[in-house]
Amino acid sequence: MPLLSDEMLLEAYLHAQRLQLERDFIYMLKAEIVRRNLLPPDEQAG
Repeated sequence: MPLLSDEMLLEAYLHAQRLQLERDFIYMLKAEIVRRNLLPPDEQAG
C-alpha cells in the first residue's frame, strides 16, 4: 500500500474497527501498520 500515507492508513484502521468491517480487512491494515513500524491507534493510549 505505498500510495496510502501513514496518517490515512491509521485513520482507515480506526474506522474499519469502529464500523466492524471484515476481520481480514482489519488484519490487512494492521499488518501494513506493523510493516511500516507504526504504532496502531489502539496501542497509542498507554
